[in-house]
Amino acid sequence: MTEGTLLRLAGVHTHIGRYHILHGVDLAVRTGRLTMLLGRNGAGKTTTLRTIMGLWRRSAGEVRFDGSEIGDLPTPDIARLGVAYVPESMGIFGQLTVRENLLLATGPKGFESARLEAVLELFPALRERWQVAAGALSGGQKQMLAISRAIIEERRLLIVDEPTKGLAPAVIQHLINAFLRLKATATTILLVEQNFHMARSVGDDVAVMDDGRIVHTGAMADLAADERLQQQLLGLSLASHQ
Repeated sequence: MTEGTLLRLAGVHTHIGRYHILHGVDLAVRTGRLTMLLGRNGAGKTTTLRTIMGLWRRSAGEVRFDGSEIGDLPTPDIARLGVAYVPESMGIFGQLTVRENLLLATGPKGFESARLEAVLELFPALRERWQVAAGALSGGQKQMLAISRAIIEERRLLIVDEPTKGLAPAVIQHLINAFLRLKATATTILLVEQNFHMARSVGDDVAVMDDGRIVHTGAMADLAADERLQQQLLGLSLASHQ
């Protein structure tokens, strides 16, 4: 394992039925950093996340977490290694309250008070709606709850798929602030995002996908500063997504 790399994909191919989606993905997520995974719609970003989590099986290549191959492990075993996944669908239970959703994500001992307090400080709206059914929350509050469920227990890696999709700018800014605070705790994060203001605001490293392959890696700040490269890789300019 490369020093400082928590997650590494090497030559990963994934087939879904007869469709060949990932074509030899090479990706490194460095410990204690926030890695952005960017790309046009259909590039293979969500398939990459689901392959890491064992929800879809890689057909070739290696998926290594902290140096150990996890590509053949069941999803619950991957989660038990300390990997949390927030899908685009969020995966919350609408009929349960905020408290009950969070409690389900804890271990048998229930809430650890300091950890719970830290999560609620990130997302104060959840404290205010503690006994409200998750289905009655706004879209932004549901996303906050989904992320909170993922981090209510200490995790080694947080994987999040498009957390700002469909959210208002003010809510997106709240999520940006929350991710910046998570970064300050040296949490390792892999984030798929289409909002480039968020990507530029929170990303340390970036990998860009196209047609099931990683076609660019580097510092997020360098990509954010290079409009020609943005146009080449993504077909748009970050400057147009303030």
